[in-house]
This record gives sequence, structure tokens and C-alpha cells, in this order.
Amino acid sequence: MNVLEAHELYRFFHIGDHEIAALRGVSLTLVEGELVAVIGPSGSGKSTLLSCLTGLDEPDGGHVIVCGRRVTRRSEASRAAIRAVSFGILQQSNNLLPHLTVAENIRLPMLLTGSADEERIAELLKVMGLVHRATAYPATLSGGETARAGLAVALAADPPVLVADEPTAEIDRRAEASLMVYLDARRTTGKTTLLATHSAALASKADRILRLRDGRLDDG
Repeated sequence: MNVLEAHELYRFFHIGDHEIAALRGVSLTLVEGELVAVIGPSGSGKSTLLSCLTGLDEPDGGHVIVCGRRVTRRSEASRAAIRAVSFGILQQSNNLLPHLTVAENIRLPMLLTGSADEERIAELLKVMGLVHRATAYPATLSGGETARAGLAVALAADPPVLVADEPTAEIDRRAEASLMVYLDARRTTGKTTLLATHSAALASKADRILRLRDGRLDDG
């Protein structure tokens, strides 16, 4: 069953008199239980693609459907409601609310979907090696701890689709190995994951690799 569909996505940015095409007619389909990696050089459009897929950004052309619901051409409030129940999102920064502790940040997406589970919070803290930092605030975390906490937040509500932008950029090999085990477990339960990554080890675990260059996608 298809859980995420993107049809002919275009996204343009204007800098002065120049127009930059970040996405040029990108189409893709993800099915239940797939782990898909998006790879490509810096500036190829990976982050823009993920933002358009999750409704954090609006494409200039094309549309996105997740779990049977159209994400594009809706109000921000509607997109936010769809994101809350359909996606877990890890961006390259700003994944944590500064006034909440690590545990409170993990609990928040659960509360938004009505599924707060203290055992799951404890499990995620353990998997991410953050048990000792549960009551810490984001400003006191190291770069690696911040990345792992952001990933725990993205996974908190056990979303149908996890979309992660460079999830292993600031974590060590041990944490990366733990993440792979966790993603494999998601796959066996029919949950879908889309990763933008430069990690060859992580990409090698994917069912498919999508190669993005100059805003165009090749399914490899």
C-alpha cells in the first residue's frame, strides 16, 4: 500500500534577479514498510524535497499525498494537523523546544496525538543513550546529544512515515548502529522511513536509494 506519493514537485527560489530551481519535477512513491535513502551532493535539493513532502514548505508545482490525504494547497493549520498524525520529522536543526527538557520534548508529539506513553519515552531515552539527560534542557546538550534527542522526538509518536534529514550527521558509530537496529524494527512493523543521508553505512541498509542531483531524481 502506498503511504506517501509526490507528483511532479517543483520548487523555485529567487535571489535578486536570479531564479534557482531547487526541485525540477520530482515524483516518488513510498510503500508500507520501506526504508528509502535519498543521496546526493550538498545543494542537490534533498532538504527542500523533505520539507515539501512533509508540508513544512509549499512546492510551486505538483502535489503530495500522505496516508490518503493531500498535504499541498492546504492551510498551515491543516498541514500541521496532517503532520502530527502522519509524520515524524527530523530536520538538521531546531528539532527541540528550548523551554522543555529532553523527556518533555519527547512527550510533546505523543500528547498531540493523544498517545502519551511513559514506557515508550523511557525506551527512546535508552535507545538514544539519553537516560542520564532526560531532565536536561536543549541548551545544555552536546551536538551529538541534541541530534539523538531530536531523533527521539521524531520517533516519539511511532509515526507511519519517518522523514529524517541527515540523522547520523552528529552521532557516533555506536549510536548509528543502534539507529539501524531501530529502523529495522520499524520496517518489520510496516512503518516507512525516508532518509536524506551522506552515510554509506545507513544507505546500504535501505530497500531503495534515490539519487538527487540538481533538483532531479533518479530511482536506483
